[in-house]
Amino acid sequence: MTSQTDALDTYLARAAAIHNKLTRLRQLADDHFGHDPEAIHWGHVGDLGRVDQALDNLLAIFDGQAK
Repeated sequence: MTSQTDALDTYLARAAAIHNKLTRLRQLADDHFGHDPEAIHWGHVGDLGRVDQALDNLLAIFDGQAK
């Protein structure tokens, strides 16, 4: 059972790391990702488009509902 215990411990550690990253992502989003809203340009829009697509890909892994 050591393998199962190790897998669970690693799973829980990775889940905690993901939660921390999601919290940080929320903080960045709440602060316009560090960008001055008055200085937004198409490069910023493209960056957010890539992030949006990556998040869709991640959600598809877990809920099977790609958008």
